[in-house]
Amino acid sequence: MKVILKQDVSNLGKKNTLVNVNDGYARNYLIPRGLATEASAGAVNEMKMREDAEKTKKEKEFFNAKKLAGKVNGMTITFCSKAGDNGKLFGSITSKDIAEKLEKNYNVQVDRRKIVLPEAIKSLGLHEIEVKLHAGVVSTLKVQVVNE
Repeated sequence: MKVILKQDVSNLGKKNTLVNVNDGYARNYLIPRGLATEASAGAVNEMKMREDAEKTKKEKEFFNAKKLAGKVNGMTITFCSKAGDNGKLFGSITSKDIAEKLEKNYNVQVDRRKIVLPEAIKSLGLHEIEVKLHAGVVSTLKVQVVNE
């Protein structure tokens, strides 16, 4: 019997896959527990439509990430902050600060979790930072920190 899995089932398959199982296993275990549905023509068609919609959504996200990477790549953001004589900041600049400055000054929305900052910026000067917008889409952003 062919069934479509509603959830991941160990030793059988992942969610939204079409698998062939024994009739008793499907009728007595998978279907009553809500782990699968019988693979009728309508259910198979619905599964294919769902896969196509998901594929289209991922392509759109990738396209938007590449477009955003073009805007962000090579962009320089300047922060004015108080620093001591040795060039060390009183405080620090975090990925949240960078994301807010991008949105405020350039109207570019980047999630702060996508800004790769190993540790907060705590010194004056020019810092290059990676922004991972999507799988395979990485952009470089320059952050200039000057003394007030």
